[in-house]
Formats: sequence, structure tokens, C-alpha cells
Amino acid sequence: MDVAVRPRYREILVNPMFLITALFAVFPFVPYIGKFISMGTAVIIWCLFAMGFNILLGYTGLPSFGHGAYFGIGAYALGITFKHLIHGLWIPLILGVLVGTLITAGVGLLLAKKRGIYFALLTIAFSQMFYFIAFRWDEVTGGETGLSGIDRMAIGIPGLFSIDLSVGINYYYFVLVVFVVSMWVIWRIVHSPFGRVLQAIRENEVRTQYVGYNTAAYKWASFTLSGLFASLAGCLHVLLQNAAFPEVLEWTKSGDVVMMTLLGGGLVNFYGSILGASIFIIFRDLLSSFWENWLLLYGSLFVLIILFVPTGILGILTQKKGRAVLK
Repeated sequence: MDVAVRPRYREILVNPMFLITALFAVFPFVPYIGKFISMGTAVIIWCLFAMGFNILLGYTGLPSFGHGAYFGIGAYALGITFKHLIHGLWIPLILGVLVGTLITAGVGLLLAKKRGIYFALLTIAFSQMFYFIAFRWDEVTGGETGLSGIDRMAIGIPGLFSIDLSVGINYYYFVLVVFVVSMWVIWRIVHSPFGRVLQAIRENEVRTQYVGYNTAAYKWASFTLSGLFASLAGCLHVLLQNAAFPEVLEWTKSGDVVMMTLLGGGLVNFYGSILGASIFIIFRDLLSSFWENWLLLYGSLFVLIILFVPTGILGILTQKKGRAVLK
């Protein structure tokens, strides 16, 4: 092997993106733990949702407490397409992401010039509005009982190969591929000149305007991009559960993703939201099976983190307390 090439291999092997991918890839083969393939799939989906949300919260500094709505809209758009229009995978999936993104873009136009508490309150208001639409529109959304029977269809090339996604392990790796591609795309977005402008808006929007940037347009783009990845995560989630329920649109879903981001240190490091989402889902599933009041523990943990370690777990590990330094 060429000696000059070795550092390049070493650089790849210690890259967090490679390590995260490798960790998720070997998860199904870990003794005892690998049997929880459904939970592992849910972890990856929520990691995707949290990463997309962090474009808005961590990089642009906009606190949305209603982002679960776009997760749910993507889920319902896929479910409605599958149940009422076309059976299949790709077209319902594409339409789910497209509808979720377009609705996010429309809401973003109304919110782009809002700041602080007004922005946060309006995101909650829109979230509740979408929830009640899904809850009351029985003919299309199934109302309180939601939509069920949304099957995962096989993918492949006719005559060559076919992958049955109804098999749990196959769907796990399908979701992993989508997650890895999305992680790379989000990384490129937040480390591009566009991402630097978002960070400038987070630090001082007025100064960014004086420099000459149309901050409302950048905030709208950030909101829309985060909605795109939320919708994609929602589509993958509805396929995991084979059903869409009104609960996916509730404001509590938005609270979950905020907590995941803060818990892991999404305000400090690009990978913090992934760490937070993984810890949140794993401990939620494990604790809730032993103790029905598990939210008391999580609520206490959340309060302690906000009070004493606002930069989250990665903030502790990187010893950058008290200030947000996104990488």
C-alpha cells in the first residue's frame, strides 16, 4: 500500500459519519441487542428527523415547537396516497415527501419574518391546526382510528432481483441507506456558504441584514429544508408501523425532537442530535416497559440539562460549556 494513502484511510476510519454508519450497520448482529430490529429502525428514523430539525434550531436559531406537524403530514400524505390512490412504494413515498415539503414551504412564507416567541407560538398553532384536520376529516384520514394496512412493498428490478421490505431486517437497511445519504446531504448544506449565512442569522440577524443578506428568504429556506427531512422521516415511520395515527401530528412529537436535540448537544455539534435521538428512543422504549411513569425521570433529566449543561452530552464531552459552537 502506498504510504501516502494511509493517512487518508485513517482519516476516513475516524470520521464520525463513517463510525455512525458502521455502528448502525452492525447493530442487527450484536448479540441480544440486535433482536430489537424494530426499535433500531425507529432510532434511525428519529435521528433523521432530529438532524433535519437541527438545521432550523441549531444552525438558524429558530425554535419551532410544532415541527412534528411536518413529520405527521409526510406520514399522512404517504398513507392517503397508498390507501386511496396508488399501491406501491416509490410514488407514495415521493408524494409524501413532496406534499410535506410544499406545506412546510407555505407555512414558512407566513413565518419567515417572525422572531422569538411569536415564531414559536405560531409554529404550535399551525401544528394544532393540522392535528385537528387529521382528527376530524374521517373520510380521508380515518379520523381518530387513523389509516392502517399501509404495507411495505418490495423493491428491485423485475427479472433481476427483488427485496421484500416487509421483512424487518430488509427495511432496517433500506432506512439506513436513506439516513446515510440524508446525513451527507445535511452535512453539505450546513457547511456550505448557505449554512454559514444561517449561522450568521442565528448569531445576529440584524447585522446579517446590514451585510446585505435577505434573512427572511434564508429563514424560509431553512424552515423548508427542515420540513423536507421531517416529512421524509414521517414517511419512513408510517411504513415502519404500517399505519398513520393522529398522534404523529401532536405537539408532543415536536417536544420530543426539541428534547432530543438539546439532550445530545445538537446546539454544539452536528452529531449531537443523532446522539440525543438514539438515547431518547432507546431509553424511552426500555424504561416504558418497566415503569409507566418514565416521563418523570426524563422530565427531571431535561430540567437538569437545561439548567446545568445547556450544551448537552456532547457539550460535556467536548468541554465547550455555556456557548453554542456548531461543527
